[in-house]
Amino acid sequence: MRKPKLVDYLLLTLLSLIWASAFFNIKIATYSFGPITIGFLRSLFGAIPVLILCFYKNIKIEAFSTDWKWFAIIGLVNLVIPFILISYGVNFVQSNLAAILMSTAPIAATILGHLFIQNEKINLLKFLGILIGFLGIIYLFSDNILINQSNIFYAFMVILGPVCYTIGGLFSLKLKHIKNEVLTSSILIWAVIILLPIMFIFENPTELRPSLNATISLLYLGIVATAIAWLMRFYILKNNGLVFQSQVAYIIPIFGLIFGYLFLGEKITYKIIVALIAVLISTYLIEKSKKEKFIK
Repeated sequence: MRKPKLVDYLLLTLLSLIWASAFFNIKIATYSFGPITIGFLRSLFGAIPVLILCFYKNIKIEAFSTDWKWFAIIGLVNLVIPFILISYGVNFVQSNLAAILMSTAPIAATILGHLFIQNEKINLLKFLGILIGFLGIIYLFSDNILINQSNIFYAFMVILGPVCYTIGGLFSLKLKHIKNEVLTSSILIWAVIILLPIMFIFENPTELRPSLNATISLLYLGIVATAIAWLMRFYILKNNGLVFQSQVAYIIPIFGLIFGYLFLGEKITYKIIVALIAVLISTYLIEKSKKEKFIK
């Protein structure tokens, strides 16, 4: 791994912008598409450019190899379930609120890592990070302007998104020997396979008459926020390591807040700001504890 250069920081910022922009685009897509259809088309549009890249680089697609069960499980946990949960949730809560709730991923990763990974036990810094982040989210849930009895269930659905991503990441450790392009293409293929029958059973997309804006947002979610973003993430991981790449967690909720205000006119209350600061501090403490471990 090399020392980060200017181009690496620019790529990291661009990745943060792309992932942050996903939230308001999900919101726009929900105006015309159901949550399951969004999940299916996002996976489909995401799979196409990754498959083209694999064919271009002469990389064999292994979705139906001996590891197919793991690909299917990771596709289910890392794509199908969170895509549906987040789409359902964003349909009833502000996109900027969803960005903050999704930024609790480091908290979920720390707790699950403590339970299931031998070398990822919780120390004092991690505990403080979890506590501050948890208190910040509790404070956010007391904001009756944004979260009330009509949508609190959907806010919890958004929070389950990063939990699913973390569990999917743990499962992915079983396939460390597989190339990133192979893993990405395989789980996207299985997400499409799983979502296709579910979509027709519950939403029947043949009756849809989507708006142009919703269609553009959905294409963006698949091609840019899924395919390109994942490939960028893997590139940064390979060249600069996990600690550097994980810094996206600092930037995403900030951009998510800005995008929601600029493009959707969403409210920014003082409780959102307090919760955002708490989550950023939480992420900083958790990542600082990881850096100290690497130094030792």
